[in-house]
Amino acid sequence: MGDVAGLLLAAGAGRRFGQPKALVELDGEPLLLRALRTLTGGGCAPVRVVLGAEAEAARALLPDPSIAVVAEDWATGMGASLRAGLRAVRELDCDAVLVHLVDLPWTGPPVVDRLLANAGPEAVARASFDGVPGHPVLFGRRWFDEIADSARGDRDARDWLSGRADLRLIECGDLGRGADVDRPDDLR
Repeated sequence: MGDVAGLLLAAGAGRRFGQPKALVELDGEPLLLRALRTLTGGGCAPVRVVLGAEAEAARALLPDPSIAVVAEDWATGMGASLRAGLRAVRELDCDAVLVHLVDLPWTGPPVVDRLLANAGPEAVARASFDGVPGHPVLFGRRWFDEIADSARGDRDARDWLSGRADLRLIECGDLGRGADVDRPDDLR
């Protein structure tokens, strides 16, 4: 298995939350850094972080600002973030990319590690939690351009993934929760 890049999507404005979720803190740590630690701690290298809303404030939190990729059209939806991220990852020497979302604070490095065991240039795998498909999602290099071309609006890779016979669901409910954070009450 070659290197697997980590791609963190953290560009959204967090309209329902009231601020960009990348900047929200849980237990004194910004969700941006928590999610970045999940990727690196799980074995992803190198890592890229897609920013949009409040990009400069989020970039200032990063231990290495050079890993930031700004999706200029981030406001059009998560598809724009995924396209920008996949363009950046395409330039890296990696066999696959693991896509993680900034608003999944209870998905930790062990989930990433379990998914990486399925990595390769043709990989198509995603974490599931108690049988429910979720994130992170692993894509082999073979699919980068195809996924980027299909990512539109808030659909990210959902349409591309739907109905694929080669999609492997990797059960991770024993390692964490796949619950996302949409509103401040979700952090309790």
